[in-house]
Amino acid sequence: MSTRTAPDHDPKATLLRYLSRERDALLAKAEGLSEYDVRRPLTRTGTNVLGLVKHVGSVQLGYLHEAFGGTHDLDMPWFADDAEVNADMWASADESREEILELFRRSSELCDTTVASLDLDAPGHVPWWRPGNRDVTLHQVLVHVLAEVAHHAGHADIVRELVDGAAGDGRGNLPALDDDEWAAYRARVESAAVEASRRAGERP
Repeated sequence: MSTRTAPDHDPKATLLRYLSRERDALLAKAEGLSEYDVRRPLTRTGTNVLGLVKHVGSVQLGYLHEAFGGTHDLDMPWFADDAEVNADMWASADESREEILELFRRSSELCDTTVASLDLDAPGHVPWWRPGNRDVTLHQVLVHVLAEVAHHAGHADIVRELVDGAAGDGRGNLPALDDDEWAAYRARVESAAVEASRRAGERP
């Protein structure tokens, strides 16, 4: 009988691999869009694809670089005290797509270099968290940032679908249906919602 054992896995490498995958999924949603479509708000709260890239590229620096003593020369005026509300969640006409993508690339490189240099139990400090929670470990913050990036990659997926119908992350996570099949599927979901509403005595 075989006595094969499971291979050893590096937990930090695993977290970085998933983080890289979610970053790629987010960036892919900005590909192939016009300047208008990559920026335009498609929810009541203004969610847009390029703004999500800008936000993640900015925020990950604070968690995975600055919180562990890292410094950088990246200019992020949207975090200034006098910046507009949610200024990190959208791109002004003066901010080019290329500048924001370069910010994302450089911040990812800085974060990954910092993470590579530390053990998972390395201590850090997140000053914007509430007192009592500000002292952290790299492991804790890596999980937090992975969740944050995956969260926003999901937002970008939905926003991109609203723009031009493109959906999914290319990893086979959606059924391979044509437009007519998706229309029939959507009609089936709508029918079920209407029927459930009727049974609950509601008016859809």
